[in-house]
Amino acid sequence: MMPVMTRASPGPLLTSDVHEVLLAARASGHTVSASFDLGRTRETIDVTATEWRWRDRSFPFPERVKERTIYAWDGDEWTPVSRYGTALIKLVPTEWGPPTFEIDGIKMLPTAQVSPWADAERKVGLVAPKGKVVLDTCGGLGYFAAWCVASGASSVLSFEKSPDVLWLRTMNPWSPIPDDVLTLTHGDISERISTLPSRSVDAILHDPPRFGIAGELYSQAFYDELARVIRPRGRLFHYTGSPNKLTSGRDVPLEVSKRLTRAGFKSSLDGDGVVGIAR
Repeated sequence: MMPVMTRASPGPLLTSDVHEVLLAARASGHTVSASFDLGRTRETIDVTATEWRWRDRSFPFPERVKERTIYAWDGDEWTPVSRYGTALIKLVPTEWGPPTFEIDGIKMLPTAQVSPWADAERKVGLVAPKGKVVLDTCGGLGYFAAWCVASGASSVLSFEKSPDVLWLRTMNPWSPIPDDVLTLTHGDISERISTLPSRSVDAILHDPPRFGIAGELYSQAFYDELARVIRPRGRLFHYTGSPNKLTSGRDVPLEVSKRLTRAGFKSSLDGDGVVGIAR
């Protein structure tokens, strides 16, 4: 089942691929079918030599469109969907449709061999969320949360620290809308975890930034808190990625597995992460 979103569109979104389709239509004077919401839907629009029309609104052709960039109309010009606060945070297109995002050029979601959307579906399946209260520690673009809702979770408690990532979600047609099931909190889970009652969640999805950026989310103290809030036999998936231990000198997945075991989980490696079952 594909999650259904009711987001009010921020307007058409352009990528280099869509721009090429528009240019080809301008050269021939045809109408054209394309996606202006990163592959969720397709629409047929009219294209002239000077502009194209989308939902009764006219837009000029951008002067330049870069690859690996998504553009939105700000009322005056086409601008990249990105922000710079403490870091450059950018929504990035993928060949699959659902975008990823980058922080200072570091890709946050797997995209090389699988769609980040399909990847999230598989990982959510590891915690079997149907009928459960799920803690989504680092919400990101919300793909884990979307699949939890679609899979029948009774409640999803999602936290996201970065206001810029939360803004990206408002621009991303694939990000879920908070509702009666999904609660999205702007907050740092490493601080907020202590406010959650003991044994209050049935499953946990933990997709932190890499260790060098957010080491506190890999600490024994944090894993002890995860073990406190989850109910017995509750399931956890912890994304670790697959860092090269030959160059980094560390085996992060194995370190994570050992700490989770010390916290009270029965843990095992699974692909690019660790699965835990609370004792």
